[in-house]
Amino acid sequence: MHESNSTMPGPSLESPVSTPAGQLGLAICYDMRFPELSLALAQAGAEILTYPSAFGSVTGPAHWEVLLRARAIETQCYVVAAAQCGRHHEQRASYGHSMVVDPWGTVVARCSEGPGLCLARIDLSYLRQLRQHLPVFQHRRPDLYGHLGHPLS
Repeated sequence: MHESNSTMPGPSLESPVSTPAGQLGLAICYDMRFPELSLALAQAGAEILTYPSAFGSVTGPAHWEVLLRARAIETQCYVVAAAQCGRHHEQRASYGHSMVVDPWGTVVARCSEGPGLCLARIDLSYLRQLRQHLPVFQHRRPDLYGHLGHPLS
């Protein structure tokens, strides 16, 4: 089953949403495979990236945690990923394993493959401290590798 056969990509990137928890960068499942999107959301002010998802039982074990941790590390954002779980069709089972990853890349809360709830503290002062200590966005070199979304010369 390919979601791309029944869905259409959106026409634009939405700005982060202001909430009491922090600035939320909104994305969905397949979006986590594109670091450019996560980086653009972080540069636009996101502190927390959200990925409601339905990874399958094949890609989940290999890619789920690795991609979520990578997005957290490279953006220095919290990543909150709610995951569908269970068997939905004879040929489709979702991986589950909802989780929260901190800006250092540490998984701070997780569920198993089944239904569940996990809670995590989102500490924006820790996020700011980490960004100040390791200012990766200030050290980017678009003069060498271009700007997000623009081809190299």
